[in-house]
Amino acid sequence: MVQKVPRKRILSKQIKLKQQDMYAKASLFGFTHPIVVACSQELDQLLNKYQGLRPA
Repeated sequence: MVQKVPRKRILSKQIKLKQQDMYAKASLFGFTHPIVVACSQELDQLLNKYQGLRPA
């Protein structure tokens, strides 16, 4: 039988990976570079989704 992974756990992993990606890009380009800003905005979207999920 296939187990379902909770959405919150998936989002949590995506957030962690996006944070690592953003910090790596920021160390190369600086925090105000458009590539880093775009990555930060993607992270914001993930965080907003995560906060929208309420525990049952």
